Amino acid sequence: MNEHKIVNDPVFGFIKIKRGLLYDIVQHPLMQRLNRINQLGLASVVYPGARHTRFQHSLGALHLMTEAVKSLSEKGVYIFDSEAEAVQAAILMHDIGHGPFSHVLEHTLIKDISHEEISLLMMEQINRDMHGALNLAISIFRDDYPNKIFHQLISSQLDMDRLDYLRRDSFFTGVTEGNIGSARIIKMLNVADDRLVVDSKGIYSIENYLTSRRLMYWQVYLHKTAVGYEKILVKALMRAKWLLNNGQDVFATPALAYFLKNDVVFDETALRLYAELDDSDIWSALKVWKHHDDIILAVLATDMLDRKLFKVEVTEDCPSDDYVDSVVTRIAARMNISEHDAREYMTSLTEIGKDMYNPEDDSIGILYKDGTVRDIAEASEILNVQLLSKKIRKYYFCYQRI
Repeated sequence: MNEHKIVNDPVFGFIKIKRGLLYDIVQHPLMQRLNRINQLGLASVVYPGARHTRFQHSLGALHLMTEAVKSLSEKGVYIFDSEAEAVQAAILMHDIGHGPFSHVLEHTLIKDISHEEISLLMMEQINRDMHGALNLAISIFRDDYPNKIFHQLISSQLDMDRLDYLRRDSFFTGVTEGNIGSARIIKMLNVADDRLVVDSKGIYSIENYLTSRRLMYWQVYLHKTAVGYEKILVKALMRAKWLLNNGQDVFATPALAYFLKNDVVFDETALRLYAELDDSDIWSALKVWKHHDDIILAVLATDMLDRKLFKVEVTEDCPSDDYVDSVVTRIAARMNISEHDAREYMTSLTEIGKDMYNPEDDSIGILYKDGTVRDIAEASEILNVQLLSKKIRKYYFCYQRI
């Protein structure tokens, strides 16, 4: 019997999934749910090809982890089979706690818990279903395991999560500048003083990786149109929640209704219903909300479904109160709603900042032949770290077009 299942992936070609623990995780309902959640949330409003799922990304990250373990073993880093399997299991499940449309729900309907914490709760659920087979994987994911390199492979500057999503998102959006040399970076991985480093021959790949990441953030993840579209969804959910809490009838699937009606504390019920949620719950609701008597909810749902985008103004300085007020007044008059509602649901002002290189987090060690390790910031000739570590701040003012 063949001991691997093979999946054909458009980014990496054939990906092997080992039968046994890893294949059982892939088959688990909580993992299969990721097939119904888009990796890039609403970015397809700008890049129509960006329809790939969190499930595809998880398989890609598993593939890269398998390659990384092989590459480190070939360099004499001793890795037990049990550790290799556990770190593969952990990366496979690292995104399992994501909700529909990435981070939209996290900040709108769910309070005081991050998707990482939800991932952990779900991993513990799968572990119970598998009679404790994931104890080691969970301990690595939580960074409780003594050998720290495994956690670094899951969550660090050089983790397999980032290497896959940059490569995959670049492929599906068609933004070729984001296409990093993941295979070369993995071949150059090494270990020094119990931490993950990169052989000095790989320095150019790392420079390319940091630059590509910057590009992908501003061109894809923080693209103004995608940010504006996401705000429409946030406002629609807020309005639906408000209407429900004020005695109005608002259609929602049972799982979505639970999160709209309650201020959720994450217990077993919440987890079970959260696991039922995916992108389709939200789209189904929006299709019904488009015909709701409440003008605000109806307009926002129509905006989402018919791609009527908020106008988005991106500025270096915060727009003045007078300017925001004038926009609010215009929208209120045109839609025949109160200024309070126009401000609350039809406009959004956010400040978005992105460190491209943060010395505390982004430190990537470069290993030289003589055994010394220098930070990429000192080792690189072309990366102007002063420039890269300058925090970029932009204000996004989004509002209903009238």
